[in-house]
Amino acid sequence: MAEVCYVGVDVGTASVRAALVTRDGLLRSTAEEPISIWEPQSDHYVQSSTEIWEKCCTVVKNLKESCWNKAAHFFDLPDFLSWKATGSLTRSLCTLVCKWTYCPPEGWDASFWTSIGLEDLLENNFSKIGSVTCSPGSPLGGGLTQEAAVDLGLVPGTAVGASLIDAHAGGLGVIGADVKGFNLPCEDQPITSRMAMICGTSTCHMAISEQPLFVPGVWGPCLSAMVPDMWLNEGGQSATGRLIDHMVKGHAAYTQLQEQAQQRSNIFSYLNSHLSLMANAHSAVDLLGSSLHVWPDFHGNRSPLADPTLKGMVVGLSLSQTLDDLALLYLATVQALALGTLHILEAMKEAGHDIRTLFLCGGLSKNSLFVQIHANATGLPVVLPDQMEAVLIGAAVLGACASQDYTTIQEAMEKMAKVGKVVQPNQELKSFYEKKYKVFLRLFAHQREYQALMNHR
Repeated sequence: MAEVCYVGVDVGTASVRAALVTRDGLLRSTAEEPISIWEPQSDHYVQSSTEIWEKCCTVVKNLKESCWNKAAHFFDLPDFLSWKATGSLTRSLCTLVCKWTYCPPEGWDASFWTSIGLEDLLENNFSKIGSVTCSPGSPLGGGLTQEAAVDLGLVPGTAVGASLIDAHAGGLGVIGADVKGFNLPCEDQPITSRMAMICGTSTCHMAISEQPLFVPGVWGPCLSAMVPDMWLNEGGQSATGRLIDHMVKGHAAYTQLQEQAQQRSNIFSYLNSHLSLMANAHSAVDLLGSSLHVWPDFHGNRSPLADPTLKGMVVGLSLSQTLDDLALLYLATVQALALGTLHILEAMKEAGHDIRTLFLCGGLSKNSLFVQIHANATGLPVVLPDQMEAVLIGAAVLGACASQDYTTIQEAMEKMAKVGKVVQPNQELKSFYEKKYKVFLRLFAHQREYQALMNHR
């Protein structure tokens, strides 16, 4: 009997990726195609939805081989791809609730669209932007249309699940894993005791609750935006991997770092090892950051302050610009990002969330120092998935539910998402990070004071 597999497709900023995933959540193969990005003017970026669909077709095939009135419909990209695949105009609650101001169960707020001059979208029960909705993973239409099946190289009628935004798919790919036997504080606790972090260029912090919880500076609560019938709160940091790259590549010793790291797989593995040598065997690497402090909002603060005007800060620099100094700046930046996560966790806790375990995925989750420092700074264990492509696993979970091989998203998550590694916090560093966090908060307070002084007339 042929093995049952699901296709997960992830459309990112720079590429389209696809994976063939088994019923047990194992990646059989992956494929990737780049997406064109145009910049017609500074800070304005344009992409082609037609090209994105073509790239989706290409990667799936490769898997098998290894103005308002002129528009009939307006789609968010995930719903556009679903429509191209099935012909169904049903919209996923994920995109409509998170990005389009849709509020289930009431639905669209006609007064909002009228107030911004888009009352034509009210026609035919909002048919242009979505009059029919469903939860992520619900089967769409009759599955793949004949045309889409030919384009993708698949069988007509193949089930297609209602989509998720990429970060939300990553959350789905990790947060529901069976944790029995790993001695975690979230074991035998509801899924609401977990937070998924999708860490890449930026970071999304996904927490769910059974009842709506309003967290200042955090997006949400959004009903059925990730897990059906549960409320999603989404915190975030605007620049994480991007900030680390900025700090490291902009340093005077970066060329020396590149030369030294030639024998290793990447510069960050080298930096992590270099910091271990600097700390020697008698002390933790973290303590090297005791006199260098970073406020990481070089691109504004998304959560929990929701202030795009905030800027980055570095305190503790000297005239020295050696490789050691670069490594320390890298360390202090990672620590600042982890303390930013703690800042978000504190805001969520104050609003009623009870987060006991972090589940990380994305590119930065492959950086052992980034992961360990997040555990140390927050005091929470960090779970890493056994399949690092969590976004693709999450997308495949949708297909598994749409094909009705699993009855619920929760059941599919538990079976297909697997724990790969658990990183425990170093409790001996608790006092260090308590002090470091006080400095972190004071940096923000000082920046506000400086702004007030300069704006005073």
